Parts: sequence; structure tokens; C-alpha cells
Amino acid sequence: MQNKFEVTAEPRSTQGKSASRRLRRAGKVPAILYGAGKDPASIQLDHNEMLLHTEHEAFYSHILTLKFAGGADEKVVLKAMQRHPVRPVILHVDFLRINEAEELTLRVPLHFLNEDTAPAVKTHGGIVSHHMSDIEVMCLPKDLPEYIEVDLMDVPVGATIHLSELKLPAGVRVASIVHGGDPMQPVVSINAPKAADGAAPAAGRARPGRRLTAALPRQCGGHCLLPQFRHAHRRPRQSRRAVRAQPAQRRFLVRRSDRRHAA
Repeated sequence: MQNKFEVTAEPRSTQGKSASRRLRRAGKVPAILYGAGKDPASIQLDHNEMLLHTEHEAFYSHILTLKFAGGADEKVVLKAMQRHPVRPVILHVDFLRINEAEELTLRVPLHFLNEDTAPAVKTHGGIVSHHMSDIEVMCLPKDLPEYIEVDLMDVPVGATIHLSELKLPAGVRVASIVHGGDPMQPVVSINAPKAADGAAPAAGRARPGRRLTAALPRQCGGHCLLPQFRHAHRRPRQSRRAVRAQPAQRRFLVRRSDRRHAA
């Protein structure tokens, strides 16, 4: 891992919803620090600094350094982050302390290589379908990868790469497989191209978009109760506001037409 991320942190003495709201109004982010056999600690972060860090994909799968003024630094990983549903605002952050001698579990993004230049896509017109964008891995902190590469150059049309077929760095394991999950879960596949839109429809099947108006009974008078024909001739209903917005002559014709169908 080449990138290094340092986050400035301060101890936080006040807790609760009201205190958290006051911190957010002051440009701070409430956070919690836990793990490594130590007691949880409430801290606060600078919001703008955190927002800049989160723009980097590597920030989510790196060993981070919490810098405390006048105190010892902490090596942590990002475990959870709560965001505002609409605005670009970070509401809360969870950090996990790491122990260099213990394995940690973290989600790592997948990078798909040769997605546009693979022969199955460029020559045969295959369509790449992503089933996963990241996976959960288990490893020591020193072996934590920034991302995992998935090469599609030699994947033929109709083939699928599964979890057990991923090329992982040394010391890295897939967490779901370790815990007894299905190793054949699909990660990415290259599907065969669909048939051309101009192909002739199969015999005995109606063309899409054609309505069966010719088969309507003559006695229905535009109000057939058969469910298979009911949608074929139903007139679109107009609201009163739409009718009032029309010219008087047009409004009169519409009402006469409605009365004629009602009869």
C-alpha cells in the first residue's frame, strides 16, 4: 500500500444526540474508536478533512493513522460510516483499532482489467455482467491489499469467474469461504450478445405493441367486460382540470363523445 492517510482526531467528552448535533453545526464529525482489547473512546474529527479523504477509493481499504494532539497515534481501519441521505454530509464514523498480530476482516474493492479490450467483448460482442464490486477478505494488517484485480482478457463468452477462482495476494483469504460459504458465487461473467432487434418474430406469436382490436366483439360498444380485451379500447380518462383547460368547442366534443360511449 503506497498511500498513507492521516486523520486529525480529538477526544470527545460530551455524548448524546444534542451534543452530536452541536458538533455537526460546528463542522465536526462524532466518531467512536474501539477494538484491540481496549475500552471504546469517543472522538471527534474535522468534517472537511474527512470529506476529502473519502473521495479516494483507497481510504476505505487502508490502514489509517489517527493523529491526536499531545497523545499517541492510533493505527485503525474504517469499519462504518453514516452519511446524510441527501446532502454530502458525514454524520458518524466507526474506527477499529488493529493489532499487527491478529487478522482483520475488511471489504476490499475489485478492479476489473481488460474489460473493453478482451476478445470476448471486442471481437465477439459479449456483454460483461458484474455480480460483485467488492469482497470481504481476512488477512493480517501488513497483507491488506488496496484492491483485488480480476483479469478478463482470457475469459470466453458465456464463462463466469467465481469467488474460488480469484487470484488473491499472499496471506489473503475470502471471508465467506473461510466461514463455510459457497465458493462458486459468481463475481463477473461475459454473456453472449442478444439477438438483433430487427429479427423476425417467432411464428404463431403476435408482434410486440400490436393490440388485438380486430378480435373485439361488435356488441361490446367500447365497453367489453372481457379482461383480455378490456385494455385494447379503453379511452384515457381526463381530469376535470384538464377538461376545463381545453377550448369550449373541444370541451363540448369531448363531453358528447363521453355521453355517446356511455350510451
